[in-house]
Amino acid sequence: MASSSKSVHIVGGGLAGSEAAWQLARAGVPVVLHEMRPVRGTEAHLTDRLAELVCSNSFRSDDAQNNAVGVIHEEMRRAGSLIMRAADAHKLPAGGALAVDRHGFSAAVQEALLADPLVTLERGEVAGLPPAEWDHTIVATGPLTSAALAEALARETGEESLAFFDAIAPIVHHDSIDMSVAWKQSRYDKAGPGGSGADYINCPLDKAQYEAFVAGLLAGDKTEFKQWEATTPYFQGCQPIEVIASTGPQSLRFGPMKPVGLRDPRTDRRPWAVVQLRQDNALGTLWNIVGFQTKLKHAEQVRLFRTIPGLQNAEFARLGGLHRNTFLNSPRLLDATLRLKALPRLRFAGQITGCEGYVESAAVGLLAGRFAVAELRGETPSLPPPTTAMGALLNHITDGADAATFQPMNINFGLFPPIEGNHRGKERKQAMAVRALRDFDQWLAPGAAAA
Repeated sequence: MASSSKSVHIVGGGLAGSEAAWQLARAGVPVVLHEMRPVRGTEAHLTDRLAELVCSNSFRSDDAQNNAVGVIHEEMRRAGSLIMRAADAHKLPAGGALAVDRHGFSAAVQEALLADPLVTLERGEVAGLPPAEWDHTIVATGPLTSAALAEALARETGEESLAFFDAIAPIVHHDSIDMSVAWKQSRYDKAGPGGSGADYINCPLDKAQYEAFVAGLLAGDKTEFKQWEATTPYFQGCQPIEVIASTGPQSLRFGPMKPVGLRDPRTDRRPWAVVQLRQDNALGTLWNIVGFQTKLKHAEQVRLFRTIPGLQNAEFARLGGLHRNTFLNSPRLLDATLRLKALPRLRFAGQITGCEGYVESAAVGLLAGRFAVAELRGETPSLPPPTTAMGALLNHITDGADAATFQPMNINFGLFPPIEGNHRGKERKQAMAVRALRDFDQWLAPGAAAA
């Protein structure tokens, strides 16, 4: 691809910013990537690495035939995604999901970007709006956008940034799990990428243990909200476990503690409820408790989680936490190519746009990078068809959602246009997946991706 002498500035070195930088550099465009860590830290990050995973280590389903998340994985691979390349290189056993060694993954992303002569990494906060001389800028500051930048954006657009809370799941040392009680099994023995069909550690609860656990969650000592935080909503897909429990006594048994597809080898029966742990690093020494995001205070977490059979002696590498996320009212504020309508020199990417999830964030970064390349060449950016996963997500963010009720959204087949024919259930999803990848290949072909 022809090179450009103009640099694109990218604010934020997370998944979206890193992917956007990669797409630009592969197209011959110089990039200045601004990352404020470690000069200024955040409430959730632990390192200064690019593309650090702060919550789960799972990229969710890798099934490109039956799951919309798997479809967007495959689209990103076909578009030369650095994020997917690093994820595939550092995958861990996780049933049908694509889970990664979080440290190996972020190290691989950072090494690839730093090795590219067209990428310059600058450490330090961009406080307020990017300066006017940066005439091509991608803001990919994620859900932890600094207050100075968020306030500047609100002033510029006349819109208040929306906010919600995102909770972090705890991580347990493997050698502290009692494997005479717990056992390894994936639901229905399903083997996913790099997996064997026995990829999760399962801790069983009988009815009495489950009811006592739910009672403990509801009564537990929780983090208090500041006054201005009290009305900030949670993202539906990442609610704290105690918030789920408050919706009904059986809600956890049909949510993160569902026992379906599992049998306790000690009884050869399905337990009343199950707590699952997923491998968190390549060594297998750390395992995160799946779906156990929480705002319980740390001492309460230790006390309560040790009542779970198999975790009675658990030692925690990290306890759960809570952080405030911000995102734009994108259907009102952004155009179809992710530019801020009030200030078109600024393009946005990642979770600040109101997408939710690792791969969704990186996918929007990929699109923002490609749109910027087209703009620098004097071309009109080509939008991915709405029948593709990326196109469906982009359409939801910039046009399809109701601005009055806009909330973060994961990719799902509900965002795709209906498909012709009398398809039902699983067959319908498979037909939509086939259509998506076919249409994505056609979209990709004129401006073939970087390797």
